[in-house]
Amino acid sequence: MKALILAAGFGKRLLPYTQHLPKPLFTINGRPVLDYAVNNLLDAGCTKIFINAHHLAEAIAGFVDNHRSKKLLEVVFEPVILDTGGAIANLGSQLADDDFFVVNSDVVCDFDLSYLMDCHKASNALATLLVHDCCRFNTICVDQTTPELGIVRHFSQPPESGLAFTGIQAISPDIFEYMPSEKIFSSIDVYKNLCEQEKISAVQAKQFYWRDMGTPQDYQHTSRECLAAQIFGLASSCIHDIDIQAIAGDGSDRLWFRARHRGKSLILSDHGICLDAPPNNNGTAQLNAFIKIGKHLADKGISVPQIMGYDAISGQVAVADLGRTHLADHIRGMDEPQIIKWYQLVIDRLIDFSFKGIEDFDAAWTCQTPSYSKQMILDLECRYFMRAFVNEYLGRKEPFEYFARQFSHLADNTLIYAMNGLMHRDCQSKNIMIHDGHPWFIDFQSARPGPIQYDLASLLIDPYVTLSRAVRNQLINYTLEKIGLKVSFDMDSFMHSFRYCCISRNLQMLGAFGFLTRIKNKTQFEQYIPAALNGLECRLKNLNEPELAGLTTFVQSLQGDLK
Repeated sequence: MKALILAAGFGKRLLPYTQHLPKPLFTINGRPVLDYAVNNLLDAGCTKIFINAHHLAEAIAGFVDNHRSKKLLEVVFEPVILDTGGAIANLGSQLADDDFFVVNSDVVCDFDLSYLMDCHKASNALATLLVHDCCRFNTICVDQTTPELGIVRHFSQPPESGLAFTGIQAISPDIFEYMPSEKIFSSIDVYKNLCEQEKISAVQAKQFYWRDMGTPQDYQHTSRECLAAQIFGLASSCIHDIDIQAIAGDGSDRLWFRARHRGKSLILSDHGICLDAPPNNNGTAQLNAFIKIGKHLADKGISVPQIMGYDAISGQVAVADLGRTHLADHIRGMDEPQIIKWYQLVIDRLIDFSFKGIEDFDAAWTCQTPSYSKQMILDLECRYFMRAFVNEYLGRKEPFEYFARQFSHLADNTLIYAMNGLMHRDCQSKNIMIHDGHPWFIDFQSARPGPIQYDLASLLIDPYVTLSRAVRNQLINYTLEKIGLKVSFDMDSFMHSFRYCCISRNLQMLGAFGFLTRIKNKTQFEQYIPAALNGLECRLKNLNEPELAGLTTFVQSLQGDLK
Protein backbone atom coordinates (compact mmCIF):
# COMPACT_ATOMS: atom_id res chain seq x y z
CA MET A 1 0.00 0.00 0.00
CA LYS A 2 1.20 3.49 -0.88
CA ALA A 3 0.51 7.04 0.23
CA LEU A 4 1.12 10.65 -0.67
CA ILE A 5 1.76 13.33 1.93
CA LEU A 6 1.01 16.83 0.65
CA ALA A 7 3.88 19.04 1.83
CA ALA A 8 4.60 21.44 -1.02
CA GLY A 9 2.68 24.53 0.10
CA PHE A 10 4.00 27.90 1.23
CA GLY A 11 2.20 27.84 4.57
CA LYS A 12 0.86 31.34 3.98
CA ARG A 13 -1.30 31.40 7.10
CA LEU A 14 1.84 30.81 9.17
CA LEU A 15 3.84 33.65 7.62
CA PRO A 16 6.36 35.06 8.35
CA TYR A 17 7.55 31.96 10.22
CA THR A 18 7.24 29.70 7.17
CA GLN A 19 9.72 31.86 5.30
CA HIS A 20 12.37 30.09 7.36
CA LEU A 21 10.90 26.64 8.09
CA PRO A 22 8.34 24.69 6.03
CA LYS A 23 5.13 24.08 7.92
CA PRO A 24 5.45 20.26 7.89
CA LEU A 25 8.64 20.58 9.94
CA PHE A 26 7.07 22.61 12.74
CA THR A 27 7.25 20.44 15.82
CA ILE A 28 4.84 18.99 18.36
CA ASN A 29 6.59 17.67 21.49
CA GLY A 30 9.88 18.02 19.66
CA ARG A 31 8.83 15.94 16.63
CA PRO A 32 8.06 17.40 13.19
CA VAL A 33 4.38 17.18 12.30
CA LEU A 34 5.49 15.43 9.12
CA ASP A 35 6.94 12.63 11.25
CA TYR A 36 3.53 12.01 12.83
CA ALA A 37 1.98 11.68 9.37
CA VAL A 38 4.70 9.29 8.23
CA ASN A 39 4.36 7.09 11.31
CA ASN A 40 0.57 6.93 11.05
CA LEU A 41 0.89 5.75 7.45
CA LEU A 42 3.55 3.20 8.33
CA ASP A 43 1.36 1.88 11.13
CA ALA A 44 -1.44 1.47 8.58
CA GLY A 45 0.80 -0.79 6.51
CA CYS A 46 2.16 1.57 3.89
CA THR A 47 5.33 0.33 2.23
CA LYS A 48 5.94 3.40 0.09
CA ILE A 49 5.26 7.02 1.03
CA PHE A 50 5.70 9.89 -1.42
CA ILE A 51 6.11 13.42 -0.07
CA ASN A 52 5.65 16.24 -2.55
CA ALA A 53 7.78 19.32 -1.94
CA HIS A 54 8.31 22.78 -3.37
CA HIS A 55 8.69 25.54 -0.75
CA LEU A 56 11.97 24.97 1.15
CA ALA A 57 12.12 21.55 -0.46
CA GLU A 58 15.70 21.02 0.70
CA ALA A 59 14.50 21.03 4.30
CA ILE A 60 11.89 18.37 3.50
CA ALA A 61 14.58 16.33 1.75
CA GLY A 62 16.81 16.69 4.81
CA PHE A 63 14.02 15.32 7.00
CA VAL A 64 13.70 12.26 4.74
CA ASP A 65 17.47 11.69 4.60
CA ASN A 66 17.58 11.53 8.40
CA HIS A 67 14.43 9.49 8.92
CA ARG A 68 14.76 5.98 10.34
CA SER A 69 12.44 4.70 7.56
CA LYS A 70 14.01 6.71 4.75
CA LYS A 71 14.10 3.67 2.43
CA LEU A 72 10.30 3.76 2.35
CA LEU A 73 10.11 7.51 1.73
CA GLU A 74 10.57 9.48 -1.48
CA VAL A 75 10.51 13.24 -2.02
CA VAL A 76 8.77 14.35 -5.22
CA PHE A 77 9.92 17.87 -6.08
CA GLU A 78 7.41 20.09 -7.86
CA PRO A 79 9.10 22.97 -9.75
CA VAL A 80 5.67 24.58 -9.82
CA ILE A 81 3.12 23.78 -7.11
CA LEU A 82 0.50 21.53 -8.69
CA ASP A 83 -2.23 21.96 -6.05
CA THR A 84 -3.75 18.92 -4.36
CA GLY A 85 -5.26 17.29 -7.43
CA GLY A 86 -2.25 17.97 -9.63
CA ALA A 87 0.07 16.47 -7.01
CA ILE A 88 -1.97 13.25 -7.02
CA ALA A 89 -2.15 13.13 -10.82
CA ASN A 90 1.60 13.72 -11.04
CA LEU A 91 2.10 10.34 -9.34
CA GLY A 92 -0.51 8.50 -11.41
CA SER A 93 1.95 5.93 -12.73
CA GLN A 94 3.23 5.21 -9.21
CA LEU A 95 -0.17 4.99 -7.50
CA ALA A 96 -2.20 3.20 -10.16
CA ASP A 97 -1.81 -0.36 -8.85
CA ASP A 98 -3.88 -0.20 -5.65
CA ASP A 99 -5.94 1.99 -3.36
CA PHE A 100 -3.78 4.59 -1.62
CA PHE A 101 -3.85 7.30 1.03
CA VAL A 102 -3.47 11.04 0.56
CA VAL A 103 -2.98 13.11 3.73
CA ASN A 104 -2.21 16.73 4.50
CA SER A 105 1.07 17.36 6.27
CA ASP A 106 -0.22 20.12 8.57
CA VAL A 107 -2.72 18.17 10.67
CA VAL A 108 -2.25 16.14 13.83
CA CYS A 109 -4.61 13.18 13.93
CA ASP A 110 -4.73 9.81 15.73
CA PHE A 111 -7.44 8.15 13.63
CA ASP A 112 -6.84 4.50 12.66
CA LEU A 113 -6.02 4.79 8.95
CA SER A 114 -6.40 1.02 8.48
CA TYR A 115 -10.06 1.36 9.41
CA LEU A 116 -10.47 4.19 6.91
CA MET A 117 -8.98 2.05 4.16
CA ASP A 118 -11.18 -0.94 5.09
CA CYS A 119 -14.27 1.27 4.86
CA HIS A 120 -13.11 2.64 1.52
CA LYS A 121 -12.51 -0.82 0.04
CA ALA A 122 -15.96 -1.90 1.20
CA SER A 123 -17.55 1.00 -0.66
CA ASN A 124 -18.01 1.67 -4.34
CA ALA A 125 -16.39 5.07 -4.00
CA LEU A 126 -13.50 6.58 -5.89
CA ALA A 127 -12.46 8.49 -2.78
CA THR A 128 -13.41 8.17 0.88
CA LEU A 129 -12.87 11.27 2.97
CA LEU A 130 -12.34 11.25 6.71
CA VAL A 131 -14.71 13.91 8.07
CA HIS A 132 -15.78 15.17 11.47
CA ASP A 133 -17.88 17.86 13.08
CA CYS A 134 -15.80 21.02 13.43
CA CYS A 135 -18.04 24.07 13.00
CA ARG A 136 -15.17 26.30 11.97
CA PHE A 137 -14.50 24.15 8.87
CA ASN A 138 -17.88 22.48 8.26
CA THR A 139 -18.81 22.69 4.55
CA ILE A 140 -19.54 19.08 3.48
CA CYS A 141 -23.01 17.57 3.21
CA VAL A 142 -22.98 13.83 4.00
CA ASP A 143 -25.91 11.39 3.82
CA GLN A 144 -25.20 8.53 6.21
CA THR A 145 -25.98 5.23 4.46
CA THR A 146 -24.48 2.78 6.98
CA PRO A 147 -23.12 3.22 10.51
CA GLU A 148 -19.64 3.40 8.97
CA LEU A 149 -20.14 5.21 5.67
CA GLY A 150 -21.95 8.13 4.13
CA ILE A 151 -22.27 9.63 0.66
CA VAL A 152 -20.89 13.12 0.06
CA ARG A 153 -23.64 15.17 -1.62
CA HIS A 154 -21.92 18.54 -2.00
CA PHE A 155 -19.30 20.86 -0.49
CA SER A 156 -21.42 23.94 0.29
CA GLN A 157 -23.31 22.95 3.42
CA PRO A 158 -23.98 25.52 6.20
CA PRO A 159 -21.61 25.01 9.17
CA GLU A 160 -24.37 24.12 11.63
CA SER A 161 -25.39 21.04 9.61
CA GLY A 162 -22.22 20.23 7.68
CA LEU A 163 -19.06 18.29 8.39
CA ALA A 164 -15.39 19.16 7.96
CA PHE A 165 -12.81 17.40 5.80
CA THR A 166 -9.80 16.38 7.90
CA GLY A 167 -7.35 16.39 4.97
CA ILE A 168 -7.12 12.58 5.19
CA GLN A 169 -8.51 10.34 2.47
CA ALA A 170 -8.35 6.92 0.87
CA ILE A 171 -8.48 6.90 -2.94
CA SER A 172 -9.05 4.33 -5.67
CA PRO A 173 -6.67 4.39 -8.64
CA ASP A 174 -9.76 4.65 -10.88
CA ILE A 175 -9.88 8.31 -9.83
CA PHE A 176 -7.23 9.09 -12.44
CA GLU A 177 -9.78 8.53 -15.21
CA TYR A 178 -11.78 11.52 -13.92
CA MET A 179 -8.94 13.97 -13.55
CA PRO A 180 -8.59 16.88 -15.99
CA SER A 181 -5.80 17.15 -18.52
CA GLU A 182 -4.31 20.33 -17.05
CA LYS A 183 -1.48 19.88 -14.55
CA ILE A 184 -2.60 22.28 -11.81
CA PHE A 185 -5.98 21.64 -10.18
CA SER A 186 -7.65 20.93 -6.84
CA SER A 187 -8.76 17.45 -5.84
CA ILE A 188 -11.87 18.96 -4.23
CA ASP A 189 -12.97 20.26 -7.65
CA VAL A 190 -12.73 16.70 -8.97
CA TYR A 191 -14.77 15.41 -6.02
CA LYS A 192 -17.45 18.06 -6.53
CA ASN A 193 -17.96 16.80 -10.09
CA LEU A 194 -18.29 13.21 -8.82
CA CYS A 195 -20.82 13.89 -6.07
CA GLU A 196 -23.82 13.50 -8.38
CA GLN A 197 -22.56 10.01 -9.30
CA GLU A 198 -22.32 9.13 -5.59
CA LYS A 199 -18.65 8.29 -6.10
CA ILE A 200 -17.36 10.18 -3.07
CA SER A 201 -17.95 8.64 0.34
CA ALA A 202 -17.12 9.74 3.85
CA VAL A 203 -16.25 8.17 7.18
CA GLN A 204 -17.26 10.34 10.10
CA ALA A 205 -14.77 10.23 12.97
CA LYS A 206 -16.09 10.96 16.44
CA GLN A 207 -13.84 9.66 19.21
CA PHE A 208 -10.49 10.84 17.93
CA TYR A 209 -8.00 13.72 18.09
CA TRP A 210 -7.57 16.08 15.16
CA ARG A 211 -6.07 19.54 14.92
CA ASP A 212 -5.33 21.80 11.96
CA MET A 213 -2.09 23.74 12.40
CA GLY A 214 -2.59 26.32 9.69
CA THR A 215 -2.28 29.48 11.80
CA PRO A 216 0.14 30.45 14.60
CA GLN A 217 -2.72 30.34 17.11
CA ASP A 218 -3.80 26.85 15.98
CA TYR A 219 -0.24 25.59 16.07
CA GLN A 220 0.51 26.94 19.54
CA HIS A 221 -2.82 25.68 20.91
CA THR A 222 -2.13 22.20 19.53
CA SER A 223 1.37 22.23 20.95
CA ARG A 224 0.05 23.19 24.41
CA GLU A 225 -2.49 20.39 24.38
CA CYS A 226 -0.02 17.75 23.25
CA LEU A 227 2.69 18.88 25.67
CA ALA A 228 0.26 18.72 28.60
CA ALA A 229 -0.96 15.30 27.46
CA GLN A 230 2.60 13.98 27.26
CA ILE A 231 3.37 15.15 30.80
CA PHE A 232 0.09 13.85 32.19
CA GLY A 233 0.80 10.51 30.46
CA LEU A 234 -2.36 10.60 28.37
CA ALA A 235 -3.10 9.06 25.00
CA SER A 236 -4.08 11.51 22.28
CA SER A 237 -7.69 10.29 22.49
CA CYS A 238 -7.85 11.71 26.04
CA ILE A 239 -6.49 15.17 25.19
CA HIS A 240 -10.05 16.51 25.07
CA ASP A 241 -10.30 15.80 28.80
CA ILE A 242 -7.55 18.32 29.62
CA ASP A 243 -8.80 21.71 30.77
CA ILE A 244 -6.47 24.52 29.67
CA GLN A 245 -7.30 28.03 30.85
CA ALA A 246 -5.46 31.30 30.30
CA ILE A 247 -4.16 32.94 33.47
CA ALA A 248 -2.99 36.49 34.11
CA GLY A 249 0.51 37.21 32.89
CA ASP A 250 3.07 39.86 33.69
CA GLY A 251 4.69 42.70 31.83
CA SER A 252 6.24 40.44 29.19
CA ASP A 253 4.70 39.32 25.90
CA ARG A 254 4.50 35.73 27.06
CA LEU A 255 1.12 34.07 27.57
CA TRP A 256 0.40 31.81 30.54
CA PHE A 257 -1.97 28.88 30.92
CA ARG A 258 -2.91 26.36 33.59
CA ALA A 259 -3.63 22.81 32.41
CA ARG A 260 -5.61 20.44 34.64
CA HIS A 261 -6.52 16.78 34.43
CA ARG A 262 -8.01 14.69 37.24
CA GLY A 263 -6.42 16.50 40.12
CA LYS A 264 -3.12 17.16 38.39
CA SER A 265 -2.06 20.55 37.09
CA LEU A 266 0.84 22.30 35.44
CA ILE A 267 1.66 25.75 34.10
CA LEU A 268 2.34 26.40 30.41
CA SER A 269 4.42 29.40 29.37
CA ASP A 270 3.95 30.43 25.74
CA HIS A 271 7.02 32.32 24.44
CA GLY A 272 5.60 32.59 20.90
CA ILE A 273 6.86 30.69 17.87
CA CYS A 274 10.62 30.55 18.25
CA LEU A 275 12.76 30.45 15.13
CA ASP A 276 16.17 32.07 14.72
CA ALA A 277 14.62 34.71 12.47
CA PRO A 278 12.22 37.67 12.73
CA PRO A 279 9.79 38.45 14.23
CA ASN A 280 10.59 36.52 17.41
CA ASN A 281 14.39 36.38 17.70
CA ASN A 282 14.21 37.69 21.26
CA GLY A 283 11.56 35.10 22.12
CA THR A 284 13.94 32.37 20.97
CA ALA A 285 16.72 33.74 23.17
CA GLN A 286 14.39 34.03 26.17
CA LEU A 287 13.04 30.52 25.64
CA ASN A 288 16.54 29.03 25.53
CA ALA A 289 17.57 31.01 28.60
CA PHE A 290 14.43 29.97 30.48
CA ILE A 291 14.99 26.28 29.78
CA LYS A 292 18.74 26.10 30.32
CA ILE A 293 18.89 28.37 33.33
CA GLY A 294 15.80 26.76 34.87
CA LYS A 295 17.29 23.28 34.61
CA HIS A 296 20.60 24.51 36.01
CA LEU A 297 18.93 26.14 39.02
CA ALA A 298 16.81 23.08 39.75
CA ASP A 299 19.91 20.85 39.55
CA LYS A 300 21.55 23.10 42.16
CA GLY A 301 18.61 22.64 44.50
CA ILE A 302 17.46 26.24 44.15
CA SER A 303 13.78 26.97 44.68
CA VAL A 304 12.46 27.26 41.15
CA PRO A 305 9.60 25.33 39.50
CA GLN A 306 10.68 22.15 37.74
CA ILE A 307 10.72 22.35 33.94
CA MET A 308 8.64 19.34 32.94
CA GLY A 309 8.81 19.60 29.16
CA TYR A 310 8.97 21.99 26.25
CA ASP A 311 8.76 22.39 22.50
CA ALA A 312 11.52 24.60 21.15
CA ILE A 313 9.72 25.78 17.98
CA SER A 314 6.22 26.42 19.28
CA GLY A 315 7.78 28.12 22.31
CA GLN A 316 5.75 26.16 24.86
CA VAL A 317 7.33 25.32 28.22
CA ALA A 318 5.59 23.30 30.92
CA VAL A 319 6.59 23.92 34.54
CA ALA A 320 5.36 22.67 37.89
CA ASP A 321 2.30 24.49 39.19
CA LEU A 322 3.23 26.51 42.29
CA GLY A 323 -0.29 27.75 42.84
CA ARG A 324 -1.68 31.27 42.67
CA THR A 325 -0.15 33.08 45.66
CA HIS A 326 2.59 35.63 45.07
CA LEU A 327 4.59 37.04 47.95
CA ALA A 328 2.76 40.36 47.54
CA ASP A 329 -0.59 38.61 48.04
CA HIS A 330 0.65 36.35 50.80
CA ILE A 331 1.80 39.11 53.16
CA ARG A 332 -1.21 41.36 52.61
CA GLY A 333 -2.74 42.11 56.02
CA MET A 334 0.18 40.70 58.00
CA ASP A 335 1.82 42.62 60.81
CA GLU A 336 5.47 43.69 60.53
CA PRO A 337 7.00 40.75 62.46
CA GLN A 338 5.25 38.29 60.13
CA ILE A 339 6.30 40.27 57.03
CA ILE A 340 9.91 40.32 58.24
CA LYS A 341 9.81 36.56 58.82
CA TRP A 342 8.68 35.90 55.23
CA TYR A 343 11.19 38.30 53.74
CA GLN A 344 13.95 36.64 55.72
CA LEU A 345 12.94 33.31 54.17
CA VAL A 346 13.12 34.95 50.73
CA ILE A 347 16.54 36.44 51.49
CA ASP A 348 17.84 33.03 52.61
CA ARG A 349 16.83 31.58 49.27
CA LEU A 350 18.07 34.62 47.37
CA ILE A 351 21.54 34.10 48.87
CA ASP A 352 21.38 30.47 47.70
CA PHE A 353 20.31 31.68 44.26
CA SER A 354 23.38 33.92 44.07
CA PHE A 355 26.01 31.68 45.64
CA LYS A 356 24.88 28.25 44.45
CA GLY A 357 23.47 29.45 41.15
CA ILE A 358 26.79 30.83 39.94
CA GLU A 359 28.48 27.45 40.38
CA ASP A 360 29.02 25.88 36.92
CA PHE A 361 26.87 28.60 35.36
CA ASP A 362 27.48 29.05 31.63
CA ALA A 363 27.15 32.67 30.47
CA ALA A 364 26.22 31.34 27.01
CA TRP A 365 22.80 30.49 28.45
CA THR A 366 21.91 34.13 29.03
CA CYS A 367 19.82 36.40 26.84
CA GLN A 368 20.47 40.11 26.09
CA THR A 369 23.89 40.24 27.81
CA PRO A 370 26.21 37.60 29.31
CA SER A 371 26.61 39.56 32.57
CA TYR A 372 25.50 42.64 34.44
CA SER A 373 27.96 45.12 32.98
CA LYS A 374 28.41 48.86 32.71
CA GLN A 375 27.10 48.81 29.16
CA MET A 376 24.02 46.92 30.29
CA ILE A 377 23.34 49.49 33.01
CA LEU A 378 23.71 52.33 30.52
CA ASP A 379 21.55 50.70 27.83
CA LEU A 380 18.90 48.69 29.68
CA GLU A 381 18.43 50.91 32.70
CA CYS A 382 19.61 54.49 32.15
CA ARG A 383 18.83 54.79 28.43
CA TYR A 384 15.63 52.80 28.95
CA PHE A 385 14.55 55.30 31.62
CA MET A 386 15.22 58.27 29.35
CA ARG A 387 13.59 56.81 26.23
CA ALA A 388 10.61 54.88 27.58
CA PHE A 389 9.73 57.01 30.60
CA VAL A 390 11.03 60.54 30.01
CA ASN A 391 10.64 60.79 26.22
CA GLU A 392 7.73 58.44 25.43
CA TYR A 393 5.66 58.44 28.61
CA LEU A 394 6.17 62.02 29.82
CA GLY A 395 6.75 63.50 26.38
CA ARG A 396 9.91 65.33 27.48
CA LYS A 397 12.57 65.96 24.85
CA GLU A 398 15.77 65.61 26.89
CA PRO A 399 18.04 62.98 25.33
CA PHE A 400 20.14 60.41 27.17
CA GLU A 401 23.29 62.34 26.20
CA TYR A 402 22.36 65.23 28.52
CA PHE A 403 23.19 63.03 31.48
CA ALA A 404 25.70 60.63 29.88
CA ARG A 405 28.51 61.50 32.32
CA GLN A 406 26.24 61.16 35.34
CA PHE A 407 24.85 57.85 34.15
CA SER A 408 28.44 56.65 33.61
CA HIS A 409 29.27 57.63 37.19
CA LEU A 410 26.17 55.80 38.40
CA ALA A 411 27.12 52.62 36.51
CA ASP A 412 30.70 52.68 37.76
CA ASN A 413 29.60 52.98 41.39
CA THR A 414 26.93 50.33 41.00
CA LEU A 415 29.64 47.85 40.05
CA ILE A 416 32.69 49.03 41.98
CA TYR A 417 32.00 46.92 45.08
CA ALA A 418 29.64 44.42 43.49
CA MET A 419 29.40 41.06 45.25
CA ASN A 420 28.99 39.01 42.12
CA GLY A 421 27.08 35.76 41.99
CA LEU A 422 24.07 34.80 39.91
CA MET A 423 21.54 37.62 39.81
CA HIS A 424 17.85 37.05 39.10
CA ARG A 425 17.50 40.58 37.63
CA ASP A 426 13.77 40.90 38.44
CA CYS A 427 13.56 39.72 42.03
CA GLN A 428 10.32 41.41 43.08
CA SER A 429 7.32 40.07 44.96
CA LYS A 430 5.28 39.06 41.90
CA ASN A 431 8.14 36.83 40.78
CA ILE A 432 8.15 35.02 44.12
CA MET A 433 5.49 32.37 44.71
CA ILE A 434 4.53 30.94 48.09
CA HIS A 435 4.00 27.20 47.78
CA ASP A 436 4.01 24.49 50.46
CA GLY A 437 4.98 27.11 53.01
CA HIS A 438 8.12 28.24 51.17
CA PRO A 439 9.11 30.98 48.69
CA TRP A 440 9.94 29.99 45.11
CA PHE A 441 11.48 32.12 42.35
CA ILE A 442 9.85 32.31 38.93
CA ASP A 443 10.68 34.31 35.76
CA PHE A 444 14.38 33.56 36.04
CA GLN A 445 15.13 33.74 32.29
CA SER A 446 16.99 37.06 32.72
CA ALA A 447 19.44 35.60 35.25
CA ARG A 448 23.12 36.30 34.62
CA PRO A 449 26.31 36.86 36.60
CA GLY A 450 25.93 40.06 38.59
CA PRO A 451 25.73 41.62 42.04
CA ILE A 452 23.50 40.22 44.75
CA GLN A 453 23.05 43.86 45.77
CA TYR A 454 20.89 44.41 42.69
CA ASP A 455 18.50 41.57 43.57
CA LEU A 456 18.34 42.78 47.16
CA ALA A 457 17.50 46.27 45.86
CA SER A 458 14.78 44.81 43.59
CA LEU A 459 13.27 43.00 46.54
CA LEU A 460 13.33 45.90 49.00
CA ILE A 461 12.20 48.76 46.73
CA ASP A 462 9.60 46.56 45.04
CA PRO A 463 6.75 48.76 43.70
CA TYR A 464 4.13 46.11 44.51
CA VAL A 465 4.88 46.02 48.25
CA THR A 466 5.60 49.12 50.33
CA LEU A 467 8.04 48.27 53.10
CA SER A 468 8.73 50.81 55.82
CA ARG A 469 12.25 52.15 56.15
CA ALA A 470 12.61 50.38 59.49
CA VAL A 471 11.67 47.03 57.93
CA ARG A 472 14.02 47.58 54.99
CA ASN A 473 16.90 48.41 57.33
CA GLN A 474 16.20 45.33 59.43
CA LEU A 475 16.19 43.15 56.32
CA ILE A 476 19.43 44.71 55.04
CA ASN A 477 21.10 43.93 58.36
CA TYR A 478 19.76 40.38 58.21
CA THR A 479 21.23 40.00 54.72
CA LEU A 480 24.63 41.29 55.81
CA GLU A 481 24.65 38.88 58.73
CA LYS A 482 23.68 35.88 56.59
CA ILE A 483 26.26 36.65 53.88
CA GLY A 484 28.87 37.12 56.58
CA LEU A 485 28.37 33.50 57.57
CA LYS A 486 29.44 32.48 54.05
CA VAL A 487 32.21 34.91 53.11
CA SER A 488 34.20 37.68 54.65
CA PHE A 489 33.46 41.09 53.11
CA ASP A 490 33.46 44.81 53.82
CA MET A 491 29.95 45.87 54.78
CA ASP A 492 30.46 49.55 53.92
CA SER A 493 31.61 48.65 50.42
CA PHE A 494 28.65 46.28 50.05
CA MET A 495 26.26 49.06 51.07
CA HIS A 496 27.90 51.54 48.69
CA SER A 497 27.06 49.36 45.70
CA PHE A 498 23.64 48.51 47.18
CA ARG A 499 22.63 52.19 47.27
CA TYR A 500 23.65 52.68 43.65
CA CYS A 501 21.92 49.43 42.67
CA CYS A 502 18.73 50.86 44.19
CA ILE A 503 18.98 53.85 41.83
CA SER A 504 19.78 51.68 38.79
CA ARG A 505 16.84 49.43 39.58
CA ASN A 506 14.58 52.42 40.13
CA LEU A 507 15.48 53.77 36.68
CA GLN A 508 14.70 50.37 35.14
CA MET A 509 11.32 50.23 36.91
CA LEU A 510 10.25 53.60 35.58
CA GLY A 511 11.40 52.72 32.07
CA ALA A 512 9.39 49.50 32.25
CA PHE A 513 6.26 51.18 33.60
CA GLY A 514 6.44 53.85 30.91
CA PHE A 515 6.95 51.28 28.15
CA LEU A 516 4.20 48.93 29.35
CA THR A 517 1.73 51.78 29.73
CA ARG A 518 2.37 53.74 26.52
CA ILE A 519 3.63 51.10 24.08
CA LYS A 520 2.05 47.87 25.32
CA ASN A 521 -1.14 49.53 26.55
CA LYS A 522 -0.93 47.66 29.85
CA THR A 523 -2.33 50.56 31.80
CA GLN A 524 -2.51 48.65 35.08
CA PHE A 525 1.19 49.45 35.55
CA GLU A 526 0.63 53.21 35.45
CA GLN A 527 -0.58 53.28 39.06
CA TYR A 528 2.95 52.44 40.26
CA ILE A 529 4.66 55.35 38.51
CA PRO A 530 4.13 58.12 41.13
CA ALA A 531 5.58 56.04 43.97
CA ALA A 532 8.49 54.87 41.80
CA LEU A 533 9.31 58.44 40.78
CA ASN A 534 9.09 59.63 44.39
CA GLY A 535 11.39 56.79 45.40
CA LEU A 536 13.97 57.74 42.76
CA GLU A 537 13.93 61.35 43.88
CA CYS A 538 14.39 60.41 47.55
CA ARG A 539 17.21 57.96 46.81
CA LEU A 540 19.13 60.53 44.76
CA LYS A 541 18.65 63.16 47.47
CA ASN A 542 19.72 60.82 50.25
CA LEU A 543 22.78 59.77 48.30
CA ASN A 544 23.71 63.46 48.06
CA GLU A 545 26.36 62.74 45.44
CA PRO A 546 27.71 65.93 43.80
CA GLU A 547 28.44 64.00 40.60
CA LEU A 548 24.69 63.28 40.32
CA ALA A 549 23.42 66.76 41.21
CA GLY A 550 22.18 67.50 37.69
CA LEU A 551 20.31 64.19 37.48
CA THR A 552 18.80 64.78 40.92
CA THR A 553 17.48 68.22 39.90
CA PHE A 554 16.13 66.78 36.65
CA VAL A 555 14.25 63.99 38.43
CA GLN A 556 12.73 66.54 40.78
CA SER A 557 11.48 68.48 37.75
CA LEU A 558 9.67 65.40 36.42
CA GLN A 559 7.22 65.41 39.32
CA GLY A 560 5.30 68.28 37.74
CA ASP A 561 4.74 66.27 34.56
CA LEU A 562 2.71 63.66 36.44
CA LYS A 563 0.16 66.19 37.64
